[in-house]
Amino acid sequence: MRYVHVDVFSSQPYSGNSLAVFPEASGRTPRQLGRITQELRHFESVFLTKREDDDEQTWHARIFDLAEELDFAGHPLIGAACVLHALHGSADRHTWRLVTEARPVTLTTTRRQQGRYASVLDQGQAAFLGQPEIADLASWFSLEDHDLDTNLPPQVVSTGLRYLIVPVRGGALERARITRDLTAPLAAVGAQFAYLLDADALEGRHWNNDGIVEDVATGSAAGCVAGYLRRHERLDDGCPTTLRQGRFTGRPSEMTISAHGRATHIESVTVGGDVAFVAEGDLTELPV
Repeated sequence: MRYVHVDVFSSQPYSGNSLAVFPEASGRTPRQLGRITQELRHFESVFLTKREDDDEQTWHARIFDLAEELDFAGHPLIGAACVLHALHGSADRHTWRLVTEARPVTLTTTRRQQGRYASVLDQGQAAFLGQPEIADLASWFSLEDHDLDTNLPPQVVSTGLRYLIVPVRGGALERARITRDLTAPLAAVGAQFAYLLDADALEGRHWNNDGIVEDVATGSAAGCVAGYLRRHERLDDGCPTTLRQGRFTGRPSEMTISAHGRATHIESVTVGGDVAFVAEGDLTELPV
């Protein structure tokens, strides 16, 4: 199996969020795809297949992180579309349709130069699933109550995955840690993951629910942040802005986010960024 190693949300290799893209993964089992992802140790890998009834721009995508298969994720889709552009695109700009376990999505890619691309993912509508009142919320992240931003509420938002957006004051991101598994308390409020957001600095942090691994740049969460900021009138209609993440991992990343529509009716959110190609390789053996 051939794969391409790219760094997403960065214009330069060895920064941003690394990703393994497998352009042709037909006939492989979920167990094999999961074990390949664990072997390569990227935060996520994406596996593409082409079906007979698909048009030239449509591909099916399966996304795995180190623990499980995901219904949806942002940075794997953005990276995958740029790899498709490099392999199959003749023009400088193309539109792709990737079918995930959650739903089909549309991405637009641009070739900047050899090995440098950019991609924008339309995540569709953001669903707002509640503003839970959580008495000990700050302690989930080893913070104090005064570290929470009292001008913005915690809120569960989804564009495919359900994130609890937790707004914090300046300086809190640097002190934040997860020291216990948050899977159960997040599920109790209808969320799958949590995303800490400094809305004034437009910077965020995200970990696996057990806090062991910190994500460099979380595209699926960035779409939720775009919807959240528009809902609370921190973003203007259709106005792109830059959300930063990854500073604390040593791999600073930039995601361009926007939300379209009224604050009370957001029609779509987009997440985009640069993609740098780093390497290509082949698996000489497959797991059983």
